[in-house]
Amino acid sequence: MKKVYLVGGGPGDPELITIRGMKLLSQADVVIYDRLISRKLLKYTEPGAELIYVGKSSGRHAMTQEEINQLLVEKAGENRVVVRLKGGDPFIFGRGAEEISALVEAGIEFEVVPGVTSAISVPELSCIPLTHRELSSSITLVTGHFAPGNENRVDFSALMADTLVILMGVNNLPEIVPQLLKTRNENTPV
Repeated sequence: MKKVYLVGGGPGDPELITIRGMKLLSQADVVIYDRLISRKLLKYTEPGAELIYVGKSSGRHAMTQEEINQLLVEKAGENRVVVRLKGGDPFIFGRGAEEISALVEAGIEFEVVPGVTSAISVPELSCIPLTHRELSSSITLVTGHFAPGNENRVDFSALMADTLVILMGVNNLPEIVPQLLKTRNENTPV
């Protein structure tokens, strides 16, 4: 069966993967995994499962996205159970849509297994509510990591109504903070 499972591995704590995700890991012949997943999750695979690291961080890529897409197609073509294990949720800044596009183009069946995103779980684990009846009635998720050529794509000053969650923004804080200060008080909690 040519099928790939895009599984969200959760925010880092291996106990925060979904039951469906854990079951698929235990059935996988091949696991293609990212840098941000907990390595403890790999213990749930069967002995003999092929584990392939494709992690990416700023300036360091085990593989390009195009190579990852091709690897998914190649491994699915071997009629093996393929799990693409992604940090957090595959569709929250996870490039899952690009991987699905490659699978669709190759005629390969897929299933997406949502994951617990750090955008919600990390604040909750720190007892920080993202919404509060008296303080915030909405949440905006935005990336702080910009693709080359899209450095000014996010207008932070337009996103200032309630709670703002910025993912992957540490390296770009010198550019982000001045934009936030245009419309937010410098004493706004972060």
